[in-house]
Amino acid sequence: MTERLSIATAAGSFDALAAGPADGRAVLLLHGFPESAREWDRQLTALAAFGYRAVAVDQRGYSPGVRPTAPADYARAVVAGDVLAILDALGWDRVDLVGHDWGASAAWDVAITRPDRLRTPTAISVPHPDAWAAALERDPGQRERLDYMRFLTREDAAELLLADGARRQRAMYQGAVPEAQVDAHVALLSQPGAMDAVLNWYRSIPLGGPSGPVTVPTLFAWGDQDLAFGRIAADAVAEHVTGPYRFAPLEGITHWVPEQAPEQLNGLLLEHLAAHPA
Repeated sequence: MTERLSIATAAGSFDALAAGPADGRAVLLLHGFPESAREWDRQLTALAAFGYRAVAVDQRGYSPGVRPTAPADYARAVVAGDVLAILDALGWDRVDLVGHDWGASAAWDVAITRPDRLRTPTAISVPHPDAWAAALERDPGQRERLDYMRFLTREDAAELLLADGARRQRAMYQGAVPEAQVDAHVALLSQPGAMDAVLNWYRSIPLGGPSGPVTVPTLFAWGDQDLAFGRIAADAVAEHVTGPYRFAPLEGITHWVPEQAPEQLNGLLLEHLAAHPA
C-alpha cells in the first residue's frame, strides 16, 4: 500500500509517496517534467513487493511547500542539495537513486559530486551531462531535438501549456502515459503558480552544474523513440562512467519509459539493485 509523506527540510516540506517496509533497503525516485511522484506508481509497487523501501518525491516547484519563483532557485546544485537534504531527513546514509528526465539530471549530479551517498544511480532518458553537452556540440540533430526548450522558457509558456484543459501539457505525453497518471500530473501543475514555478528548471539551465565521471555502479535506460535525446548522446554516456555500467536501450519506447514500459524498467531496476547490494 502506498503512503503519503511530508519530508521536512530547510528548503521546505516535500510531498512524497512511499511503499515497502520501513526497514527495507532505501530507494529514492525523482520524477521529471511535466510529471509528479505519481510517475512512479508501478515502480513503487514492484520495489515494495521485493522488500525495498521506496520513496518518490514531488520535486522542487511541484511540492507546494518548496515552490520558489526565481530561476536561480532551480539551479542544478540547488536541486542536488534537495536530494541530499531529503536523504538526511529520511535518515538514509546511502541510497539507490532513480531519476527520470530532470530527475535523471539530479541523479547524475549527485552521483558526480556525492558518490559516497549512493549505492547505485539509475538514470532514465536523460544522458550524463557531459554526454549531453558533447552531443550538442557535434550532433546537429541533437540540437534540433532540444529546440522545444526555447518554448518552455517563454514568459507565457505556463499559460499556453494549461490552456484548453491543459491540452498542450497532455499532448507532451505522446499517448504513452496512462490517463490516471496524466490527470494527476495535470492536477498538480494546475495549482496556482505551479507550472510557472517548475518551468524555472529550464530557465536555470545557463547557470551550469557539476561535471566529471561517475564511479558507482550505474544503469542508464533510454527509449530509442525518445524525441529529446538521440542515440549519439545515449551511446556517449559510457565515456563518463568509470564504475560498473549497464546501458539498456528500449526498442520502440518513447521518453516516458517508467509509464510506457513499466515491466521492462522494473525488471532492469530490480536486476541492477540485486547485482550491487553493498
